[in-house]
Order: sequence, then structure tokens, then C-alpha cells
Amino acid sequence: MKKIFKYSKDVQAALTKGDPVLALESTIVAHGMPYPQNLEFAREAEHTARKYGAVPATIAILNGAVCIGLDENQLEILASDKNVKKVATREIGGTLATGGHGATTVSSTMRLAHQAGIRVFATGGIGGVHRGAEKDLDISADLIELSRTPVIVISAGAKAILDLPKTLEYLETMSVPVIGYGTTDFPAFYSSRSGLELHQSLSSPEEVASAFDAQRDLGIHSGMLIANPAPADIEIPLAEMSVIIDKALRDASKLGILGKELTPYLLGRIVELTEGRSLVTNRALALNNVKIGAKIAASLAERA
Repeated sequence: MKKIFKYSKDVQAALTKGDPVLALESTIVAHGMPYPQNLEFAREAEHTARKYGAVPATIAILNGAVCIGLDENQLEILASDKNVKKVATREIGGTLATGGHGATTVSSTMRLAHQAGIRVFATGGIGGVHRGAEKDLDISADLIELSRTPVIVISAGAKAILDLPKTLEYLETMSVPVIGYGTTDFPAFYSSRSGLELHQSLSSPEEVASAFDAQRDLGIHSGMLIANPAPADIEIPLAEMSVIIDKALRDASKLGILGKELTPYLLGRIVELTEGRSLVTNRALALNNVKIGAKIAASLAERA
């Protein structure tokens, strides 16, 4: 049988010893930022994880194998190769079968991290229920994966281009705990507040680790979403972002952009409309989530 999983030496050593490991997605590198800023971000994310106590495990599919932890050459491929496809959970099998390259989304990173024995994953923002989903049922696979895969996901809420109230309703329906990190207001990605109330809030890595262990001890197999707001000094106020997002959505509608192409288009258009400010915020909030994720991974390892 072909060996599907390939671990970097430091990730393999950390998992064997029970040391903290933090999963990182690769779509933000391959499709979320322009080159070479994306490569610089990937390096900085891994450095941040190490700085705050965890071994980084950037996950991707390269040459038909699931790579758990990447070296410098592999990061370069992700950042610069135009043939790297965006791979959600449903596309893992086909990508492995064809021997291609794939950048993992939130859903596929969660699934592969869990199978690799990694319990904590940091990203920028999750997918969710798209605006107008009552007509076309456009709902991200990230939400399905959160309902069935026991991994802690740290994010700055869901991407602001989505229908945030419906996203929270869907997560509630699927029994996914959504816990504010030091906040009771659901973050709106670029903005620290959406005005949507959260009913649970925790304020330390130790509390998050304790909550996750309790969930596992009770046989609850869903993931856990930790909603970590963007720092105040780098956020873009909600009122300002709402105008920009509405403009980007109108532009997408005029061009007939739908489905899996919609989110990349909207994020790129928002970068244009904010003259690059949204990219700066995206980078900073993602690194902040890596920081908190590393601390949570360290707390979980201490409890083992």
C-alpha cells in the first residue's frame, strides 16, 4: 500500500514525544496572497508557532502525498507553482490519485490534522454560509467538517463576505461550540466585532484546553471554533468594511462569478478596494491566531 502521509522530522518527533504541534493550512499560502508575500507569510507563521511553544505543521498535498510539515523547498512550491489546486475534504482522494499538488482548505486541513494526531489548527477565517444561500445552498464544507472532526480551530470568525448570522445559526444546528476568545462578540474577520452575540467566552489557553478535554471525555466528536478577534490596531471598522464588501459583491454578480471561484474573487477585489489594507489586516490577524493556537497546543500537551 502506498504511504499516503509523509511527516517532517520535527513534526514526527514532536508527535512521538507528545510535544505541542500546531496545524497550519496551505490555501492561504497558495491562493490567499500574492508571491512572494505569501512565502514570507508562511515563514513568519511557522516562526510564530515556534516562538509561542509549538512545532508548526503546515499541511499540503505534494506529488500525491499528504505532507504534514513542510521544508523550505516545499513552501516555495506552494507559494509559486500555479498548478497547486485548492483542495477541500471531498477533493483529497482525487488529488492523491492523480499525484498532483494541493493546497488544503480549512475543511481538509482539519481532517488531515486529526488523522495525523494533531488537535489544534490556526487559520485566518473559516468559510460559512454564503449570502443568498437560501436560493443556492452555498454553504462551506468547513462547517460540515467542524461538526464531525474533533480539532480546535482558531480563527478571526468567519470571512466577512459571508452571511454571518446564518453561519452562526448553522453551527448551532450542527452542535459546534463557538467560543469567543476574550470576547462575547463574534468577530467579522477584518473587524473585531460583528454585533452578533456569542454565548460562550474563554480567556486563556488553559481554559480552552480544559473545555476541549471535557468535550472529548464526554464522547463529543465535533470540533471547537475559537473566535479570536483581530487586534484593535490592525482591524478595519465594520461600517467601513460593509460598504467595501457590498461593492465587491455587486461586482461579482455583474461578472457572473459563483461557487468556489466566488471567495477568491471577493477577497482579491477587497484588496483592490482597500488599496492593500485588507491584505495587511488578513496577514496580521492570521499571525495572531497562530500565536493563540500555539499557546493552546502547549496547554493541551501539558494536560496529557
